[in-house]
Amino acid sequence: MKEPSKQRAIPGIIGGLGPLAHIELERRLIDLNQARGACCDQDHPVWFLINATDIPNRTQSIIGEAENCTPWLVKYGKILQTAGADFLVIPCNTSHGFYEQVQSQLEIPWIHLMESTTQFIQLHYPQYQNIGVLATTGTLKSQLYRKSLMGLGLTTIEPSLDSELQNQIMNAIYHPIWGIKATGIEVSAQALEILVDATNWLADQGAELVIAGCTELSVGFNYLKSLPLIWVDPMTIIAQITLDLAWGYCQIPIIYT
Repeated sequence: MKEPSKQRAIPGIIGGLGPLAHIELERRLIDLNQARGACCDQDHPVWFLINATDIPNRTQSIIGEAENCTPWLVKYGKILQTAGADFLVIPCNTSHGFYEQVQSQLEIPWIHLMESTTQFIQLHYPQYQNIGVLATTGTLKSQLYRKSLMGLGLTTIEPSLDSELQNQIMNAIYHPIWGIKATGIEVSAQALEILVDATNWLADQGAELVIAGCTELSVGFNYLKSLPLIWVDPMTIIAQITLDLAWGYCQIPIIYT
């Protein structure tokens, strides 16, 4: 079905967390909107983007090894708000560790990635109880997916923060030579091997599906054709929601202060 020509709301995107985050989101926005019937420039929604690469590392911030990210996220959220954005999307899972502090200082809603992903699982995979999560140490330490999934009575299966497996997952994301942040649009064999091993471990622990709880992991999983578990991509989920809000197919959440 072709989208209506009248856009109802403008998304504001804080990107640059890391370099591929907003690019991957924008690719999904374009692909999904084309699947809905868009065939020319004017069929795609307007959105505002800030490539906020100067925001401190989110995991280091959460564990106390870098400055608090809240002031940066508030600053860029307010810039987008002033520019006319009606809602905020941040395609960085770990940034949601600062959600409450940031949202309380903005007048537009920040669409919550974990809550959106949990609702997607509830709708599309209601038969599954044990949900595997692969993510940065900051996301796991903040229990972002665990809290959201527990709200629906679901069980999370995650690597221990101090485990060798979690260390390897962080290498797959951050390694300065072959990590996904470092290699850009190409994903190294080393990083992909870690994702396969981690997914196998989750399956052995009883997980029934796996959430790619980091933008770089979303990129990596797209390269894998055969996995022991279904994988859920929060990036695609938030792209669908962004389009629905932009075209007015669902209402923008109300902020209660």
